[in-house]
Parts: sequence; structure tokens; C-alpha cells
Amino acid sequence: MMFARFHRPPRPRRLPRPPRALMRGVMQGGALVAAAALAACASPSSHFYTLGGADAPAPATARTAPAPAWLIEVAPVNVPPQVSRNQLVVQSGPTQVQLLEQERWASLPGDEIRRALSTDLTQQLGTLDAFGTARSDNTPVYRIAMNVQRFESWPGSHALIDAVWSVRAVRGNAVMTCRSVVGETVGSGYDALVDGHRRALAEVSTQIASAVRAMAASGVGMAGASGAATGKAAAVVVPPCPAAGMNTGSGA
Repeated sequence: MMFARFHRPPRPRRLPRPPRALMRGVMQGGALVAAAALAACASPSSHFYTLGGADAPAPATARTAPAPAWLIEVAPVNVPPQVSRNQLVVQSGPTQVQLLEQERWASLPGDEIRRALSTDLTQQLGTLDAFGTARSDNTPVYRIAMNVQRFESWPGSHALIDAVWSVRAVRGNAVMTCRSVVGETVGSGYDALVDGHRRALAEVSTQIASAVRAMAASGVGMAGASGAATGKAAAVVVPPCPAAGMNTGSGA
């Protein structure tokens, strides 16, 4: 009986292993490439802006202030729906706007305006904003309402606020309704644009503060001004709207 002889093929030679230092370098290089790719895909960081806090007084120790002679109530502020969003909406032309995803308000514009307005008025008038707070029925209260018609942001040009606002004596039916149109020149950058809105709103606040003072000085909304004590309806004379740019002084 004959047997066939089979020959095994020669084993392939093993390639020499690369040095460990080389492998470590290749792995580190790959990690850096992956990190760079992730960074390129990551969204850019957002910037947040607020209309309040620029001229806020330094923190003081806790104290109890005496109750003021009269109070104010700053109602929620209405703004145009196209700007009622967290993103900054800027004008790129007379009929075009841009929505900036990375430039955002800290809260909705209506809330930002109301908070800044409340802070400005309480500081100028030396009183309290009692909106949503329990109070005595005998304390005169002046309610401030604002409806923003235009809130325009033109980068590198100007910031504009066009608002209709009113001051109403809660204890009576006397109402002063006025309109303020304030534009502020701004430089380049979104910080300058927000600061322009802050200055424009401060001017509107000054006009409203003047209106509240005029209402209080004329006795509108004060005890006895309605003629309830005598049973006769007293004539209510509402002061005229304040002129733009007037200085109202300070204190109540």
C-alpha cells in the first residue's frame, strides 16, 4: 500500500511589533482628532442679556423701611408677538428680521421690561411695587400698565421703544393714558444694543414717574378725593401727560 505525502506550507513570518511609544503616540493622536471633531460639532455657547441691574445700588444690610404714603402696581407688560421670545430679534432691514439663537434674553422681553420698570419706578418714587401683594384698602395705589407697540433692535444703529402706558388710581376711575417713543443710538455689538434698550426704558420710566407724581399731587386717588365722605361726586381733573425729557427729581 502506498501513502501520499503532504507537505505543510511554511508559516508566515510575524511582522515585528511597533514600539510601544509609537502605538501610544498613534492612540493619543486619534484621541485628539476625535476631540477636535466633537468640538467642531458642538453648538457655540449662548450669551444671556437682561434689562435690569446696570444701575442697581450696592447690597445693604437688611432693614425695614417705613410704609410709603402711597403704592404702585406695575402690571405685566405686553410686547409684540414677533419679539416675545428668548432669542434676540434684530432688524436687518425695514421688512426683515434675524433671530439670534446664541444671543438670548435672561427671561422673556415682557418680563425683562416689567422688572426693570418696577425697579426704576420704586427707586425714583421712593415707594413699593405692591403688584400681587396684600395691602390695606386705605392705602392709595396707582396701577401702571404698559403696552409696547414697537421694540426694535438695529445693531450698530439704534434701539427703539414705542409704548402706550397708563397710570390709574385704584381707588377711583381717574386714568392718565400717554405714549412714549424713545430711540437711543447704539454702537456695535449686542451689549451696546441691550444697553440702548436699557437707556430707552429708563427714559420711559422717568416719564411714568412724573405722571404718578402729578396724579398724587393733584389728589387723584387719595382719601376724600372722590367725594365719598360728603356723598357728592367730586370733579376729577387728570393732569396732562408729562413732556419727554423732563427731570422729575427724586423721592415720593
